[in-house]
Amino acid sequence: MSENKLKREMGFIAALTTVIGTVIGGGVFFKATAVYGATGSASLGLLAWIIGGIITICAGLSGAELAAAIPKTGGMVAYLKHTYGDLTAYLLGWAQTIIYFPANIAALSIIFGTQAVSIFGVPANSNQFTVTMIAVVTAIFITLMNFLGAKTAGSIQSLFTFCKLIPLVILIIFGLLHEGNVTFQLFPVEVGSDRSFLPALGSALLATMFAYDGWILVGNIAGEMKNPKNDLPKAIVFGLAIVMAVYLLINISFLFVLTAVQLAGTTTPATEVSKVLFGNFGGKLVSIGILISVFGTINGYTMTGMRVPYVMAREQKLPFSSWFGKLSKTGIPYNAGLFILIVAIFMMFIGGFDLLTDMLVFVIWIFYTLTFFAVYILRKREPDLKRPYRVPFLPLVLSIAIIGGIFIVVNTLMTQTILAFWGIGLTLIGLPVYYMFQKKHVVVDDE
Repeated sequence: MSENKLKREMGFIAALTTVIGTVIGGGVFFKATAVYGATGSASLGLLAWIIGGIITICAGLSGAELAAAIPKTGGMVAYLKHTYGDLTAYLLGWAQTIIYFPANIAALSIIFGTQAVSIFGVPANSNQFTVTMIAVVTAIFITLMNFLGAKTAGSIQSLFTFCKLIPLVILIIFGLLHEGNVTFQLFPVEVGSDRSFLPALGSALLATMFAYDGWILVGNIAGEMKNPKNDLPKAIVFGLAIVMAVYLLINISFLFVLTAVQLAGTTTPATEVSKVLFGNFGGKLVSIGILISVFGTINGYTMTGMRVPYVMAREQKLPFSSWFGKLSKTGIPYNAGLFILIVAIFMMFIGGFDLLTDMLVFVIWIFYTLTFFAVYILRKREPDLKRPYRVPFLPLVLSIAIIGGIFIVVNTLMTQTILAFWGIGLTLIGLPVYYMFQKKHVVVDDE
């Protein structure tokens, strides 16, 4: 859909709430384990959340220029295709189909299962099979719910977007008011014993990026805003700043209740904090709220994920494209949804939450960084391209986004080499598939 066909009805407040609702997901409740496990200290862990927030704000401001200039269906796929050509855009779509969406669904479903067994008092570490089976059943149930139609999936998403804010607010307020024996310092910033500063910060930053992920979607609303030039940057800055503040507050509230070492030692940090604050019964109520939040996040990735292979199939870019391109009577690409589900279930059995999220963040940030470079490339190559919004404070904002992206990618290559090569390998498998179907390629332009 082109920009002139979009209805410009969205004001600043609507854009602001869209930004906040898009980014806040399930990761904020569970990534404390990985962050403080990597850093070994509260101060460096909180610094990772701050740096992650700053990089995310700069990334959102940078990506929004392309969204406003190229308001086409497909979002980042369209930006990369316009800038680098069909192959780069295809590899992104392939990576989203094979890694990004299935890994998100798998990781969050595992967390759902972990949270569920925690509520019922079953130690997750001693009953991993139960966790995995709950994860599988949850992913299947949500996929089947989405097969009922977009209206049903959208209603579920709206309800759970509101519900996920409730446990956040409760944990922040009562955590900050908690009077316990736990103390921590912000300055000087220290790294835990037997750790090096930069690798620890890099691993923690990678963990925070899963919680901050979703910022790329905020630029997609540019074509529907009344005044994108003024309102879009404000919505991104204030929206992502609010998200960063919420994440910092929730982590500080955690650290008022449990030490960094204790948070690193549990797979359900939010549940453990809520048990201390409210006792077993109250803790379970808050944990149920967190469970609802995670359910809604899985639904969001399921709803959007199945559309990616469907669009690629319409362009005859996948094996069995006619199968992937089928729609149900309710207009749902059910075969594409089944494929995403099957890959996600396979991932549940071979990888844990942190492994899956680290791999998906690594892979998607390769393409995010290419998107930031695209801003520079198009400014030189197409200076007359209509840009309703431009990245402010150049080159500072764009440079922070690019440097942050390079750091995330390079640090992962150095510290989690095997995981990085798996991510790269799965992405590059798309190359022979691309060239195999290139001659059969039929362009379906959604402008």
